[in-house]
Amino acid sequence: MQHRVTEFFVGLLFGLGLIVAGMTDPSKVLGFLDLAGHWDPSLAFVMGGAILVGLGAFAVAKKRTTNFLGGALHLPTSTDIDKRLIAGGLLFGAGWGIAGFCPGPAIVSLGAGQPKAAVFVVAMLAGMALFEILERMQARRTAGAQ
Repeated sequence: MQHRVTEFFVGLLFGLGLIVAGMTDPSKVLGFLDLAGHWDPSLAFVMGGAILVGLGAFAVAKKRTTNFLGGALHLPTSTDIDKRLIAGGLLFGAGWGIAGFCPGPAIVSLGAGQPKAAVFVVAMLAGMALFEILERMQARRTAGAQ
């Protein structure tokens, strides 16, 4: 139970941070992405701050085998840049650029009742489901070929 309370407050803090930073305002996000128009650089500072926090967190995490709540700590080990990673990054960026949302802020905005966020979250979940279906089909084909 204590883990769930901790998870709730960490999620709440993350959501509030997104709201304060303006990440839940699609027009602000689209203004940041509009390099040829009226570019709004303010989100670059938000991203820079997030990168600094992430670098510090990963530096601490690399020295640990368990997380702060006592669970197993599994850090990614792959450093490969392949076609799937590039295609996924392009799709993620295109979705962000079209809608002005990325997943975290979209969920916060959905909770705030923004209809555009609901459309984005439904599309995001559909994309995740499609990915899982395609992955399972590929795994079956690979297993069947062996």
